[in-house]
Amino acid sequence: MLLPVWSIFFLLWPAGGMKHAVPPAAQGSTVVQVAFKMAGPPDDPASDTLFYPTRKLRWSDFRGTPSMRGPSAAVAYTSFAYEGGSRLYKDTLRITLTLQVFFVRSASWVRAGNRDAYSLAHEQLHFDITCLVAQRFRQKILALPLTRDDYDSMIQYEYLESFREMNRLQEAFDEETRHGANAAVQQQWTDRVARELKAAGTTP
Repeated sequence: MLLPVWSIFFLLWPAGGMKHAVPPAAQGSTVVQVAFKMAGPPDDPASDTLFYPTRKLRWSDFRGTPSMRGPSAAVAYTSFAYEGGSRLYKDTLRITLTLQVFFVRSASWVRAGNRDAYSLAHEQLHFDITCLVAQRFRQKILALPLTRDDYDSMIQYEYLESFREMNRLQEAFDEETRHGANAAVQQQWTDRVARELKAAGTTP
């Protein structure tokens, strides 16, 4: 199920962006380096959030109330966010970014009579697609010629573009598979996403 476009904005960087550590006098010769890590706490059944790739989804993770409208048998509410900081070391500005790909239990639901393995695999693939887009975002940032003056805004712009890409892919997945009704096409998506995640160094 497509994630609503507004759902992640509260997870953008805190007001004011990253923690800046570049003295004005040093900016002229600053080299910018970026390092990524993907992190999330261990699975906590009491938490409302499950982080990728702690483990695959279970039907018990779907704790929300089913919508009264729409064709979906289940909805997996997934998204990704990032946080980070910067530190100046001699003439190098080192930016460390942490990616979090997550599933929100209270916003995810399944209708009675639909808790089968195939349907769960469909919802898991939504989670995998979200992770794939997060990895593409990482790759874009690592390839960017970031500058000392506006690296923060450049990263935020690419994040928003990736967020839009995530929504487009989620929508295309549901449309092409007819919300999972076309098993052959769903398998094609499964294979494709698994290949791309493996190439990015992530195991679905």
